[in-house]
Amino acid sequence: MKTKDELPDCPVATTVQVIGSKWKLLIMRNLLVRPWRFNELQKNLEGISQKVLTDSLRSMEADGIITRTVYPEVPPRVEYALSPLGETMRPILDAMQAWGNAFKAGELPEA
Repeated sequence: MKTKDELPDCPVATTVQVIGSKWKLLIMRNLLVRPWRFNELQKNLEGISQKVLTDSLRSMEADGIITRTVYPEVPPRVEYALSPLGETMRPILDAMQAWGNAFKAGELPEA
């Protein structure tokens, strides 16, 4: 996780830096529902490469947004879930969902 001195001064830029990629947002969308395994995420996120998914999950884990749990089974089972910090982003994603639905329904003012 970055120190406060390493983060941008602008709070919006800070948020974008932590969750700003398309894939991170979609991973978080899935993890809001339940914990997921790597292969489940890869199959659900059409178009994501294994490298991008791995890098995104590692970055989100380093930032404290998600947790990675390894179960001592053969073969090993690994699950990703939102951390308590990640759960605090639920209102942001809920607002994005509401806006997207309103936009698709034509319920927003035109430019």
